[in-house]
Amino acid sequence: MNKETIVCGVQQVGVGVFDVVEAYNWYIKAFGCDIMVTDAKGIAERMLPYTGGKPRPRRAVLAMNIQGGGGFEVWQPLDGNITPPAQPARLGDLGISACKVKTIQIESAFSYLKALEGVTILTNVKEAPYGSLHFYMTDPYGNIFEIVEDSYVFQPQKGYVTGGTHGAVIGVTDMERSIGYYRDLLGYDKVLYDGTDLYKDFKGVPGGESRFRRVLLGSSAPLRGAFSDLYGTSCIELVQALDFTPVKIFDGRWWGDPGFIQICFDVVNMDGMRERVKALGQDFVCDSGTDFQMSGADGHFTYVEDPDGTLIELVETFRVPVHKKLGIYLDLRKRDASRKLPRWLLKAFKLLRVKGISN
Repeated sequence: MNKETIVCGVQQVGVGVFDVVEAYNWYIKAFGCDIMVTDAKGIAERMLPYTGGKPRPRRAVLAMNIQGGGGFEVWQPLDGNITPPAQPARLGDLGISACKVKTIQIESAFSYLKALEGVTILTNVKEAPYGSLHFYMTDPYGNIFEIVEDSYVFQPQKGYVTGGTHGAVIGVTDMERSIGYYRDLLGYDKVLYDGTDLYKDFKGVPGGESRFRRVLLGSSAPLRGAFSDLYGTSCIELVQALDFTPVKIFDGRWWGDPGFIQICFDVVNMDGMRERVKALGQDFVCDSGTDFQMSGADGHFTYVEDPDGTLIELVETFRVPVHKKLGIYLDLRKRDASRKLPRWLLKAFKLLRVKGISN
């Protein structure tokens, strides 16, 4: 067994919705996430600390974009007891206030998404203080997305204006503590920007009229791990509100309710990750052990919380489907999981492409 501990990249950002069919089909149109890795109904029986102590039925779709980036996990509770947020999430509120999505052509992405039914454009294309061009929008459900220009592409795909997820904007209360946490747990050791201001590029985004300390974190480590070429690079943007007291985005609500639930990282060597978590004074929550299966995908998942309670999911992947009908699966336990998979093999995930899903 490979004992080296590696964070391979952002696997997905989870988003809770009222109707997974409607929402996922919309996300295909908006963000090209038509590589459907899993589509599963089941009971979230391990998430009891975040579901009021009761197992929660759900349908979850995990999907990727072949142009590269992390995926989306679109999650619908099936218990009929769905609680929307009391107020729209603001920049600086505690949790994931925005999901970053990458694009190589920011103006094309802006034009396409501005014309797409269900999109509300919050800002024009502007330059971020760290140099990248970006804009903010909401989906039909009020979730904030930041579309960021980024040069990394795994497999160019005609007609796609974006890649997958590029990271997240996360509200914090103690910036120095949070910088250390994301560095020590996940390897985001490179401070790409650190400033305090009334930011012009935030104007138009909920909460964006206030002053913030704003830190963009990246990783100095090279891409490693089986799927790292598909994920590509990522970043975490931490924002600390200085003019108002932030609230917890999921306060009084359950895991899976509408909004951004978690950010998930693909890792190698879960035992090593547990050591990192314990060194930070925590332990795993909702640990699945090594026998978790979902729609043909096998692995080990667990959760931790950042210092302000934002949920971080850690997943070590053992097996994923390549072509379910033919019974073709990729078993990572039979190889050195720290090594990249050949690009031709990753491109085979196009066999999982769907036009949409139904009930």
